[in-house]
Amino acid sequence: MKLDEFAFVNQQLAAMLRDGIPLEGALKQLCATMGKGGLRSELEQLEADLAKGVPLPEALAVRKLPEFYVQMLKVGVRSNDLPGMLTLLADYYQRADVVWTRLKGVLVYPLIVLLASLGLSVFLALMLTHISGFIPSIMMGEFYAPAYPTFGLFTLRMTFICLGGPVVLLALLTLLAATMLVTPRLRRWAAWQLPVFRDASIWRSAAALEIMLRGGCPLADALEFLRQLEADSPAGRDVATWQARLAGGHGRFGELAAQSRVFPPLFVWLVANGGEDLTAGFKRAAEVYQARAAYRTELLLQAVLPVAVLLLGGLILSQVLMTLRYIQSLMWY
Repeated sequence: MKLDEFAFVNQQLAAMLRDGIPLEGALKQLCATMGKGGLRSELEQLEADLAKGVPLPEALAVRKLPEFYVQMLKVGVRSNDLPGMLTLLADYYQRADVVWTRLKGVLVYPLIVLLASLGLSVFLALMLTHISGFIPSIMMGEFYAPAYPTFGLFTLRMTFICLGGPVVLLALLTLLAATMLVTPRLRRWAAWQLPVFRDASIWRSAAALEIMLRGGCPLADALEFLRQLEADSPAGRDVATWQARLAGGHGRFGELAAQSRVFPPLFVWLVANGGEDLTAGFKRAAEVYQARAAYRTELLLQAVLPVAVLLLGGLILSQVLMTLRYIQSLMWY
């Protein structure tokens, strides 16, 4: 689902609930104004369950909504402040949309270069393979070409050296990129290893902890939920260590998060500076890392576009030169 649309839905729901409209009525009014899609379908089914008298926690359990969102709505129900929680979630998803939209933009240009280069390499390889079959007939005559069996081996070897190698390399890179995009575990790993994406991931974790604590969750429960969200990522191990230290009697966040692997000392310092008010500490950390992610993304976007254009131009030029050299070598063979 689109994060900006999801944020707008939560803003509208919060406003309707503050105006005294029951949740099922607010959902019905909101769905009537939405376009067709997965989000509208889920909200319509949620409204239908609530209209039948199903409690909200049970109705949410069978809906295909983000796990974090479902858990936070349950917290809002327990704290008897669902409009306030919806407002916090709307702000969270609005900021998430800004951060991840910029990060997706960073990936677009390299993917365009990769796919364009692969397409060009495949086209040139097929074209030259086809052309090489006519050169013996043109230069030596159709009936004399079989007398030169080494010519076929030569053309095959030159085709692979000049174009087959780049095609194989680019195909492997494309396969690697596609695997990274479609495999959730690999995406989570990359999100905590690449600097720009790591800043965004730290922001997301800090913002999630802030919302949970602001909604009334105990720190132990908030950490457990974050560990579940990051179970397949490097951050999950750090959070598990925090939980063990908290259970062992360490109360200060600086002690809990000391020597973390993926959460840097700056993050620990920002949260620890909140003292007893961990909500304020996580909020400050979220603001700092959101700003860092936005700044680094802007720098990367400004660098990626010209670099991508230069790489694409260089690949096209190099392959055209190799093609001309290949044809020349066939003619002089």
